[in-house]
Amino acid sequence: MRILVTRPLEDGAEIARLLEGRGHQALLAPLLEPHFSDGPPLQGLEETAAILATSANGIRALRRRTARRDLAIFAVGPQTADEARRAGFTDVRSADGDAKALARATQAWAPPGSVLLHVCAEGAPGTLSDQLIQSGFTVRRAALYRIEPATQLPSEAQAALQIRALDAASFFSPRTARIFAQLTEGLPTEGLTAFCISWATAEALAPRPFAQIKVAARPNQDEMLALLE
Repeated sequence: MRILVTRPLEDGAEIARLLEGRGHQALLAPLLEPHFSDGPPLQGLEETAAILATSANGIRALRRRTARRDLAIFAVGPQTADEARRAGFTDVRSADGDAKALARATQAWAPPGSVLLHVCAEGAPGTLSDQLIQSGFTVRRAALYRIEPATQLPSEAQAALQIRALDAASFFSPRTARIFAQLTEGLPTEGLTAFCISWATAEALAPRPFAQIKVAARPNQDEMLALLE
């Protein structure tokens, strides 16, 4: 199967490697690009019970702003947890879900009323923080990076879509799906299968037509790959 991978470049390259190991062909078309913020080492970590990480980019940003690797990392899912371990963090737990799952898990993992730090992108939703604050935690947000959307598809991806040389496209966030829908206006997508990490992501593809839309059983990379089986 020939699959368009719309993740940011670093994550997309990992997905491409996994797809190729399963006998598929991947075409990278990053629709989001992270930009990490320079700055001094993070302060106040001594009183922080755990770091909340809702993406692998949060971990990549964190490792640039502290030399400490003994911090507890509460990760939204397995990919983010794996990134934390690769960065050298030793106390890592995965909620194996989405922000709501991480909020529930954090309530079980962290001491009641403790201080938590959410490393996130500029403009990230406050759903996680709001839920934990309502449960009595103190949550600080550190926006350590920003995400810039693509303004056009890579030329190779445009050409592949135009000549109908692709079988499928993968989408890992509603934002990416919306960008794809905007940038592919006028291009044929009705022959593609859309692999989506969540129902919200699938809904964001409207009004682009697809041959079929498949949604992962759980919102993580492993379940996305399971859609190909």
